[in-house]
Amino acid sequence: MFDRCLYFNLNAMTRMVNKVWEEAFQKLGLSPSHAYLLRAVLAQPGMLQKEIAQELTLSPATVTRFIDAMVAQGLVERKVTRDGREARIYATKRARSLHRDLEKTGQALYAKMRATLGVNKFDSLVKSLRQGRRVLSEEKGA
Repeated sequence: MFDRCLYFNLNAMTRMVNKVWEEAFQKLGLSPSHAYLLRAVLAQPGMLQKEIAQELTLSPATVTRFIDAMVAQGLVERKVTRDGREARIYATKRARSLHRDLEKTGQALYAKMRATLGVNKFDSLVKSLRQGRRVLSEEKGA
């Protein structure tokens, strides 16, 4: 019935992928969203909240909520810019101690999905999703 439905098939696959990612990052006490935000901040210390939102393709309000939760967990800290209008985000010592495990988890998930789906199918799927995101983003901006 829904064989040709992008919405249904993409969401069904997303639920399956989310389950795998949630189980993997749960071992580090993080949700996948928090883990990816932390990976971004570890890769580029001092990112502005708006830069994080762009990098993760999330709304600024969502990023603010994630950062609030991660500040409460002692994983990141805000440092207000000189003009006081924005905040740069930095990983705490506790978060930096998770860096290696975060990267290992990311690599393990990558390897698992490539093995499960097959290298060519996986690479093609990711490429198609990125291209689709770009086209839809351009159309939205038009």
